[in-house]
Amino acid sequence: MGQVFRRTSFNGSALIRLLSRLAEADVREPTNPTADRLSQWFGWTDAISLSAALDGAPAVAQQAGIRAPRNTEESECSRVRTALANAIVEDNTFGAGKDATSDFAPYRRRYLARQQAMEAGVGSLRSRLRSAMAGRSPAMARLASVDVVMAQVLEAREHSLLSAVPGLLERHFERLRKAAAAEAAPEEDEAQPAAPPSDAWLDVFRKDAQDVLLAELDFRFQPVEGLLDALRTQATRTP
Repeated sequence: MGQVFRRTSFNGSALIRLLSRLAEADVREPTNPTADRLSQWFGWTDAISLSAALDGAPAVAQQAGIRAPRNTEESECSRVRTALANAIVEDNTFGAGKDATSDFAPYRRRYLARQQAMEAGVGSLRSRLRSAMAGRSPAMARLASVDVVMAQVLEAREHSLLSAVPGLLERHFERLRKAAAAEAAPEEDEAQPAAPPSDAWLDVFRKDAQDVLLAELDFRFQPVEGLLDALRTQATRTP
């Protein structure tokens, strides 16, 4: 199968819009600048680590090894991203047709498993890119150290927010199920048996869950794309 992932803008708005639609919520763009919101998540120890990274002192030991051939990192990131996206699309739990169930528990388990796979894949790529950057130049090594600090500050919050997605999907699941049951029920003034319940709502839910997973994959890959862009920029400046 070819590549199935889709790029989104760096503000993650595609995932937010999709989740707000499924939650039937009106989510508005924050009025505070991004820098102001980020500053609220930094403790004083985080600020010290970030200052040290910006000054050139590495926040953690970097693995500076042999300079990798150009495009090696790019190819590996593309391979991992495609594999994660294809695993989502080819997962029968979220595909239309077979393996359907009206119990939400299997969907929760599979969603959590996909989240864990994305987290592991992105984390490994991020470490690999940092190591590549550390071996390129002092400026790139400093940027890699900054990314370490940003990950330490933001990953816990990201994990907390994304771990709430299965709960949101469960509420969406129940709304669709109840709506389908109500539609199948006979009118009170009509003496006719209820129509057999349709599984069409399950196909709607499974497609929605699949779309959320793909949007989450785009969201999780944003730091990787940022590091890749830095490597691309550095490569164009290297004779």
